[in-house]
Amino acid sequence: MAEVLVFVDHVDGAVRKPTLELLTLARRLGDPVAVAVGAGAAGTAGVLAEHGAVRVLTAQGPEFGDYLVVPQVDALVAAFGAVSPVAVLLPSSAEAKEIAARFAVRTGSGVITDAVDVEAGEAGPVAVQSAFAASFTTRSRVVRGVPVITVKPNSAPVGAAPAAGTVEELAVEFSDLSTAARVLSRTPRESTGRPELTEAAIVVSGGRGVNGAENFPLIEALADSLGAAVGASRAAVDAGWYPHSSQVGQTGKSVSPQLYIASGISGAIQHRAGMQTSKTIVAINKDAEAPIFDLVDYGIVGDLFDVVPQLTEEINTRKA
Repeated sequence: MAEVLVFVDHVDGAVRKPTLELLTLARRLGDPVAVAVGAGAAGTAGVLAEHGAVRVLTAQGPEFGDYLVVPQVDALVAAFGAVSPVAVLLPSSAEAKEIAARFAVRTGSGVITDAVDVEAGEAGPVAVQSAFAASFTTRSRVVRGVPVITVKPNSAPVGAAPAAGTVEELAVEFSDLSTAARVLSRTPRESTGRPELTEAAIVVSGGRGVNGAENFPLIEALADSLGAAVGASRAAVDAGWYPHSSQVGQTGKSVSPQLYIASGISGAIQHRAGMQTSKTIVAINKDAEAPIFDLVDYGIVGDLFDVVPQLTEEINTRKA
């Protein structure tokens, strides 16, 4: 059966959820072959096998931690040569999209980013994308080389599908460019205890209507009641009310959760570009003419300072 390369996103051997979703999609196209590099790569094999990886190609070395993305591209190129896959799937993170682009150039292949689904087609894999604030769904196919597709988080279910998961060491020949940019230092991000924004199944975001950093605890309380991540619009971030790392939008992060709650967000196209593929969208805004209401599944016209606390209280009551 044809094989599909899946680039593994992991932290010291802990596989992140978007990779498990990629394995679900890869099984539609052929036998998934996972590529895990860096510290703890070998420790990913058990989880990857449990979710359908027939082979796990691993490579470890200081290059993956000491330098930027080029060593990872070198590893993916090595895996490509060893497997001859029908497609290459990567998560749609900023780093993975750079890896995908560099890999596509090296292999003379076409690349499609930010897909929300991948389907098997007679002429090759078909990538499904949402465009123009989810007003259109496009289906695209790579016609040159091997399809390289990055997929947004929360685009596919995670399901167990036990496979062999045979671990094989990947021989990687690092290019001259691999050591061109060195990582000088790292500062661990302070944990909030909430899910990672781009991977969360539920996201609660606040915008200009929150009217100050001192009011964002309302948004956080609602998010915590739902086990959700907290996001913010560009207006809220530019005003210094919430960290830039939580910005949702064209110049921030793209999210695709099962549920997105927008509180006090007008719905400018810049923000919509970052959350338009959410499965269910709920908006709370006192302006009945706000553009966000053109996009939502459910809209609440009301003051968020009245609505959000009541919603949080009701959720907590039902959980009790």
